[in-house]
Amino acid sequence: MDETKFDNRLSAAWWALRIGLGAGPIIVGLDVLQQNRRLGNVPEPVGYESRAREQYDIMHAVGVIEIIAGSLVLSRHMKVGNYVVMLWLLGISINLVTTGMFFDLAMRDLGLAVAAFALSQLSALREDTIAVRESSPTLRATA
Repeated sequence: MDETKFDNRLSAAWWALRIGLGAGPIIVGLDVLQQNRRLGNVPEPVGYESRAREQYDIMHAVGVIEIIAGSLVLSRHMKVGNYVVMLWLLGISINLVTTGMFFDLAMRDLGLAVAAFALSQLSALREDTIAVRESSPTLRATA
């Protein structure tokens, strides 16, 4: 492959992964915040108030982190965002495995973490290709 061209097939994969791994966490984060708001309105039995408040705070933080991670992937800071999403999904997978249940969900999140890693590698390749193109006056004119 010519180092100065980012293959159209790679470009399509890069965009699909970027949109999916960017929009997905934002949608999930908004859903977590919405679910959390609804759960916060449910009256808890006596004695569970402190536990419910702690759980509410944790889920609120989870929703915010997911929105930030997805926003990073869709922004110009996607290099960092890709790794944040990857590590977040690995953490979720590990947490699911440690419960002794939900192995199917753990594998799904592990697959998404691998996709985030693939996006980071495609982004590096794309960035290098653009840098080579911009540094060469001949290539810039033909691009």
